[in-house]
Amino acid sequence: QSSVAQPKAEAPQQPPPDGGKRCAGKRRGGRGRARPAEGPRPAPGPAVEPATRAVIGPPVPSKGLSFCRRPGFGTVGARCVVKANHFLAEIPDKDLTQYDVKITPEVTSRCVNRAIIAELVRLYRESDLGMRLPAYDGRKSLYTAGALPFDAREFVVRLTDEDSGTGVPPREREYRVVIKFAARADLHHLRQFIAGRQADAPQEAVQVLDIVLRELASQRYVAIGRSFYSPDIRRPQRLGDGLQSWCGFYQSLRPTQMGLSLNIDMSSTAFIEALPVIDFVAQILGKDVMSRPLSDANRIKIKKALRGVKVEVTHRENVRRKYRISGVTAQPTHELIFPIDDQMNMKSVVEYFKEMYGFTIQQSHLPCLMVGNQKKANYLPMEACKIVEGQRYTKRLNEKQITSLLKVTCQRPREKEMDILQTVHQNGYDQDPYAKEFGINISEKLTSVEARVLPAPWLKYHDAGKEKECLPQVGQWNMVNKKVINGGKVSHWACINFSRSVQETTARGFCQELAQMCQISGMEFNSEPVLPIYSARPDQVAKALKHVYNVALHKLKGKELELLLAILPDNNGALYGDIKRICETDLGLISQCCLTKHVFKISKQYLANVSLKINVKMGGRNTVLVDALSWRIPLVSDIPTIIFGADVTHPETGEDSSPSIAAVVASQDWPEVTKYAGLVCAQAHRQELIQDLYKTWHDPQRGTVTGGMVRELLISFRKATGQKPQRIIFYRDGVSEGQFYQVLLYELDAIRKVGCTSYFLMYMF
Repeated sequence: QSSVAQPKAEAPQQPPPDGGKRCAGKRRGGRGRARPAEGPRPAPGPAVEPATRAVIGPPVPSKGLSFCRRPGFGTVGARCVVKANHFLAEIPDKDLTQYDVKITPEVTSRCVNRAIIAELVRLYRESDLGMRLPAYDGRKSLYTAGALPFDAREFVVRLTDEDSGTGVPPREREYRVVIKFAARADLHHLRQFIAGRQADAPQEAVQVLDIVLRELASQRYVAIGRSFYSPDIRRPQRLGDGLQSWCGFYQSLRPTQMGLSLNIDMSSTAFIEALPVIDFVAQILGKDVMSRPLSDANRIKIKKALRGVKVEVTHRENVRRKYRISGVTAQPTHELIFPIDDQMNMKSVVEYFKEMYGFTIQQSHLPCLMVGNQKKANYLPMEACKIVEGQRYTKRLNEKQITSLLKVTCQRPREKEMDILQTVHQNGYDQDPYAKEFGINISEKLTSVEARVLPAPWLKYHDAGKEKECLPQVGQWNMVNKKVINGGKVSHWACINFSRSVQETTARGFCQELAQMCQISGMEFNSEPVLPIYSARPDQVAKALKHVYNVALHKLKGKELELLLAILPDNNGALYGDIKRICETDLGLISQCCLTKHVFKISKQYLANVSLKINVKMGGRNTVLVDALSWRIPLVSDIPTIIFGADVTHPETGEDSSPSIAAVVASQDWPEVTKYAGLVCAQAHRQELIQDLYKTWHDPQRGTVTGGMVRELLISFRKATGQKPQRIIFYRDGVSEGQFYQVLLYELDAIRKVGCTSYFLMYMF
């Protein structure tokens, strides 16, 4: 999605204090969700007292704010018809009614909430609910096709607790459920929108219908976000280290120009395999654990892997109690004793299981699992436990697991089409009782859509190369006989080798080949490093980086170390992220990482690709569009234009305290719009609104001061181009439909405030 805002000048004000965001003028922003971006530097806050800083509040909603209407349809390129993974849906002609739901005592688990409402429907559907089959969102809202026979009513539901995994026996609880009329969903406006007679889609009505179509799937499958997973959809594939991939599908109802459409796509994610715990441990350690005790290092590794995992006991015949693992004992099972009464009479775990359950512990050299309350943990032998099925793995996958998962998910279009059609058939929307209740009909045919294959743009390279212009073929081209249009300069560089398997001579040869390729590509690149290649252990990354940096600075006598090459092991864990973090935030140093496998198997194509990355990081430009040079790009070439891009990356599921990271990039040249600067900023956990686009804070000397990421990038554009941008094009990624209007109102308001308070600075440079 994009928005366009025209900045306006106001009376001059003071710029923010030094120490604000650093604009990475020599870097090019990238998408890069899978791993940290190579370029942007962090954005530290202003050098004022934290207590005096304030950010802007939410904007006042504008009644006049609406989407621009589509001006027409494209004409360029070869026309064709493609199949889209959309299935048209008929809008029901029934009245949809929303009710508020309040459950007492309050429940935080959606799963438990659903179980309570399911029991309520089972008990009262034929009586108090007037034969209605409601759809429930798992929280505070319930929807029906037609009104219920009451406006408000209280129900009593008794339900046996789901096994909490703490060791406390499940017990029956009584819940009071109040259902109260809230509103009627407006399907008339939805029909008007689809017919093109209304500009904005009524998200509430679409959301209700989406919840209805998700109701049955929520009961059948494991729901994660908008996707559903099951081992029955496709046979799970092992990923290694006790993990397996489960196949699933993404489902979302969307308004389109052809009407309402159900978007279905295939999905895969990692689950913990439902193995006996001893087998899981053997996979984690990669060896048989039946014969000898675990070392401290292996025990800690197992503890990290098992903490939080749910297991069920297997030593009690038909009793399959569930527990959540809190840790692993430091001692082997045969050394564990515990008090059996208030007189502190002790008994060993081995004796207890033999006397209480007739269970003989065979692997007493292994530690026990600690389950339940941390203060009063219970001990369970590993061999008496099995991992409960259906637990998603929320930690970071290693390289081998990522490769295995990619192999599972990579499909040819025809294979994917067949899987999607099979999924729609298995879901049986025509037999879905909730879809029937609400009068929703889903087509089982893929939607045919008119499309166009756009012509590739001509690329301009340096005139010193044999090929000065290039037309990509099927999205591909190479650097043979070409030179980058603007080559960067690297006079002072160094290399650190973190890979034990790479000898110094091999590393030196690789660096020489890379330096030569950078020169061939059109860069000014010194063939010799400032220092001999430095070898270091991965667990001493900070020490190694700072040592090389300081020694280089001493040798250069005031000149800057411009580039650091780093050779990494193929499976490097957190090493890559540590290097980027330290180089960007502590040292202010540009870095380029290379894997061991590429060092041993040097290919010209790989070296050329790396040289292009280095050139951009060093402030060069690899290529520009011929159309840009000839002023033929609509909405860009006519007046000085700056293009922004923004996204927010959130912590992985299960990381409750880590901040979200907002990244904003902006073009730094015109009319080419090829060179970008970037800023990154930490903000509140899972906050999608970018807080620092515009901000104010109080300075003791100057009073209220304004600033923010947009302001810094506007100033950087002015310095780089000598032009005052007269148009802002802002691309915003990663916003869900439910948050779109909130983000649009807040962030567009922030951009406009920057234009109104800071645009005058463009005249100061």
